[in-house]
Amino acid sequence: MISLVRRAAALCVLGAALTACGTTGTEVAPRPAPSAPAPSPSPSRTPTPTLAPGPAGLTPVFEHGPRTGGAQDGKLVALTFDADMTADQGPRAASGERFDNPGLIAALRELKVPATVFMTGRWAEEYPDQARSLGRDPRFEIANHSYSHYAYTDDCYGLPTVSGDRMRSDLERAYTAFEKAGVPHPMPYFRFPGGCYDQAALKELSATGVTAVQWDVVSGDAFATDADAVTRQVLDGVRPGSVVVMHCTRSAAPVTEEVVRAVVPQLRRQGYRFAKVSELIGAANGRA
Repeated sequence: MISLVRRAAALCVLGAALTACGTTGTEVAPRPAPSAPAPSPSPSRTPTPTLAPGPAGLTPVFEHGPRTGGAQDGKLVALTFDADMTADQGPRAASGERFDNPGLIAALRELKVPATVFMTGRWAEEYPDQARSLGRDPRFEIANHSYSHYAYTDDCYGLPTVSGDRMRSDLERAYTAFEKAGVPHPMPYFRFPGGCYDQAALKELSATGVTAVQWDVVSGDAFATDADAVTRQVLDGVRPGSVVVMHCTRSAAPVTEEVVRAVVPQLRRQGYRFAKVSELIGAANGRA
């Protein structure tokens, strides 16, 4: 893993990016792999579950955990939240647009729901106090969503693109932003902006040691105004081992807090237990 991991357009662009979270790319068959160490690990720190490189050493891709729940752990589901902010949206934030959602984070804490936040480096720069708070809360884990939220493939919902020779540095820059914000142990997981990737992107990131994390349930919360419809979509889609993609960007996903408050108790009544992505990957590796 690279040293940084170890140490750890316009509204339409954001809209396209959020809407694009319902897409997936070419699947890569994962194999068990060495853990990627967190920044400055102590001897007692549990190794982080990751997947081994795919065929030809490509970055592995994880979409969901085991489909059957064990007798002890029950059915697992991971709620994940993309903290999206593109590299050029600073002026919009300065004018008052909110790319964060403190109410949603408060709801997750109140409901005692562990979650994985896929954060862009630009978001961490804009909201360093929130990034640090999330990173230091054991209920959450911070993962990489690129620095710029520019696409790693062409023709990805109108997003600007990162050239192949800059993909790795864009990912690294996000980890640097997390470190500057005070996030102590960002995870070696990466979510492609817009959910768009191809073999070339997987190859470019292979030296970083990250596991790419996609999803199997699209919440549809991006720009939604009907919380009940989003709630139904999540409940209809969840299966044991599911990874649900949602957003913690207040201006672009305004009903997500309401959805979480409705979804969580219903899934618990159905026998689901909420888990972070790391737990699902560990379960897939036979570690949980």
